[in-house]
Amino acid sequence: MFSIVCVYNNEGLLKSHLLKSLKDQTASYELILEDNTESKFSSAAEALNHGGRRAKREYLMFVHQDVRLPSRDWLEVVESKLDLLPNLGAAGVAGMQEDTGRIMTNLEQGDPPRLAGPVQIDHPERAQTLDECLVLVPRSVFQDLEFDEYTCDDWHLYAVDYCLGVKKFGYTVYVLPDHAYHRSPGYSMSERYYRVMGKVMEKHKADYPIIYTTMGNWLTSRSVNANRLYHLKLKLKYYCLRSRDRLIQRYFFAEG
Repeated sequence: MFSIVCVYNNEGLLKSHLLKSLKDQTASYELILEDNTESKFSSAAEALNHGGRRAKREYLMFVHQDVRLPSRDWLEVVESKLDLLPNLGAAGVAGMQEDTGRIMTNLEQGDPPRLAGPVQIDHPERAQTLDECLVLVPRSVFQDLEFDEYTCDDWHLYAVDYCLGVKKFGYTVYVLPDHAYHRSPGYSMSERYYRVMGKVMEKHKADYPIIYTTMGNWLTSRSVNANRLYHLKLKLKYYCLRSRDRLIQRYFFAEG
């Protein structure tokens, strides 16, 4: 059974998405809502830890206010899968393959809805990290390891950091094949994102040469700014491939 923990700052969005899709679920659940409409919490980690400590059910579901579950038996079906996953540390509906750095998901996002990643799956797959929109954690694991409020002192990367942490504890992270909808098209990488990313890289660089996230892959041997420049060049190369300007193409590919 689930304790569903959600921090929200838009009550209308919460009601029209998450709460509407929870209303007729076939499985029972405990709902823990953290109201941040008046900026009570300064970070997602702080808010979700506050809610998670009050949870009583076997599994904790940390979920965004604008997520919609597509079926009445979604919780029931997902719980039956979680019960069978060996060594479960965390699971979600979108995550990163460690060997290829590709997004695995059946999640749809944005308006109009579109698939959030290139790799669709039909069974649970092991991952390095998960997207923050929906993360499932056994309560027994959460009691040993909460979200890191010092490293993730804003609203970004708390699930990425958490997954890297539970893996160091010897647990396994999974992406589930279950569909869901996330209204947000995804966060842009603001300066606040990069600041937290730098802290996450510093924390985990001794254990992970590359941190794979749904917003890009980060070499921990490089600085955040060096990674940013690398990502920018990849984007330029992508647009270059679609360009008819052969001089631009020769320049970027010659530079490697």
